[in-house]
Amino acid sequence: MSWHFEEGEILLINKPLTWSSFDVINRFRYFLRKQCGILKIKVGHAGTLDPLADGLLIVCTGKFTKRIDEFQGQEKEYTGTFRLGATTPSFDLEHEVDQTYETSHITEAMIYEAAIKFTGDLEQVPPVFSAIKVGGKRAYKFARNEQDIELNSRPVNIREFEITRIEMPEVDFRISCSKGTYIRSLARDFGLALGSGAHLTALRRTRIGEFLLKDAWELEDLMADITKKSGLPDAPDKVNEDQV
Repeated sequence: MSWHFEEGEILLINKPLTWSSFDVINRFRYFLRKQCGILKIKVGHAGTLDPLADGLLIVCTGKFTKRIDEFQGQEKEYTGTFRLGATTPSFDLEHEVDQTYETSHITEAMIYEAAIKFTGDLEQVPPVFSAIKVGGKRAYKFARNEQDIELNSRPVNIREFEITRIEMPEVDFRISCSKGTYIRSLARDFGLALGSGAHLTALRRTRIGEFLLKDAWELEDLMADITKKSGLPDAPDKVNEDQV
């Protein structure tokens, strides 16, 4: 296989846990510039993943960056874990638990019923710790400064919501959903529906449209393959912080 980055490539990357989506783009752009000698090239991703999530990230180069909106609009699939009985300000593990709740009343039947309740067309309020813009400023900047803001609900669709494991207080799931669905917000709403609280403790994106995580590259493996097929010197083993 030969690579044609300037003409355009669609790359499937397994985004590492703790990396931002921009970290992946920045690292790959640095590689193209320093290792491949491609000094000017467009590189972008189709759909942000939070640093505390891993999984499928579509990276587009060259002329294929024009297709980013097309890919972003496709259905996504996620697997992950909710922890019942506790909430955090960010609805995930980015922040410490701020409140705890009773869970002894929650039955397995209630959990399955809640999943059905959150299937279909819904109105969802995004997390305040998100990149949504409010008056030209990212919502998370208000939240980190402890400034109160109100985000409007927006329509989303959850086509499938499957409960795959219940081991209280943890609940594993698989979800197929529309663009713009926040699984962190779903964790908040799921806990409320059970008369308790909940937050997201693990999240993996496994599909975007017809693109699957099982077909994705590990970033370092991809760069090694490009280096080998291009007859280039081996890439440095270590990545400096300013490269990501």
